[in-house]
Amino acid sequence: MADQALESLVERIKSAHASKTPLCLRGGGTKDFYGGALQGEVLDLTPLAGISSHEPSELVVTVRAGTPLADLEAALAAHGQCLPFEPPRFAAGGTVGGMVAAGLAGPARATAGGVRDYVLGATMLNGQGELLSFGGQVMKNVAGYDVSRLLAGSMGVLGVICEVSLKVLPLPPATLTLRFELDQTQALGQVNRWGGQPLPLSASAWWDGMLVLRLSGAAAAVDAAAKQLGGEVVDPVMAASFWNGLRDHTDEFFVGAKKAVDGGATLWRLSVPQVIGPIKLPGEQLLEWGGGQRWLCTPLPAAQVREAAANAGGHAVLFRGKDRAAGVFAPLKPPLDRIHRELKSAFDPAGILNPGRLYPGL
Repeated sequence: MADQALESLVERIKSAHASKTPLCLRGGGTKDFYGGALQGEVLDLTPLAGISSHEPSELVVTVRAGTPLADLEAALAAHGQCLPFEPPRFAAGGTVGGMVAAGLAGPARATAGGVRDYVLGATMLNGQGELLSFGGQVMKNVAGYDVSRLLAGSMGVLGVICEVSLKVLPLPPATLTLRFELDQTQALGQVNRWGGQPLPLSASAWWDGMLVLRLSGAAAAVDAAAKQLGGEVVDPVMAASFWNGLRDHTDEFFVGAKKAVDGGATLWRLSVPQVIGPIKLPGEQLLEWGGGQRWLCTPLPAAQVREAAANAGGHAVLFRGKDRAAGVFAPLKPPLDRIHRELKSAFDPAGILNPGRLYPGL
């Protein structure tokens, strides 16, 4: 990977390491709102762009981290393939490196898996400007520590992602969306019952008395499931708009949430077991992933929201909000906190890469 863009990054990181100057890693900047406050001099990663290799028959693509996510998805779509975890784009300009570093997935997460499930290998620069490679470009790779998947969701605190190899999948041959008028308790009960059946469910969402299901797979399986489930069939164009809006946080719920955040509310992402019933807290809620992910827009204090999530067997992440004093991510128990800090020290001993984006002091 030796080239001018990479060499420039190496020199910049070595200089920052020597002077202990914090660096703020940035691709398209579409996720600046997420995580701890931005600190340090901006390290622009967009020059590190391009698809290094794509083997459609092997379902593997290797791409540089500064590559626009839109470019990668267009290249895959040309071969009838996709990123099955549907990474949120939020706005134009998002990059592949930001996708991996944030570790966020869209509506299909509960059935297709998350970002880390599709990372096969990665090349990165540590906090001393050393180029390290982990994993590979094949699906069966058991050599060494699985550091490449560790980068998913690390928020850039371990190193600068330079290139990643990703597993991709074919686009589903058929898709159909159904909707049902149900309250939250009824919706949770239904999606849990259906989740235990051999149905081609690929996504679900509930908000304001409406449960929406997406079926994806072979045409015969989708048709048979639709007949079994009933409900109202949603027009394909309208359905595509809805799922894209849910994925990119541009639909009605998230537009309203952003306005509420401007007024002092907080948008929380609650991760809880799917079988948990309604979590009764003031504010608007939208449920995804069969009830496993619950968005809550509320003026409640952080401690109350986190206590409710913990009582439900899960945790809460502050997704959007002006006041991050309570921390963005759920507090770690001492053993996990120690592991996080030792990893940070091993990869970035001077603590210059995205300081504080994941946890204070990391």
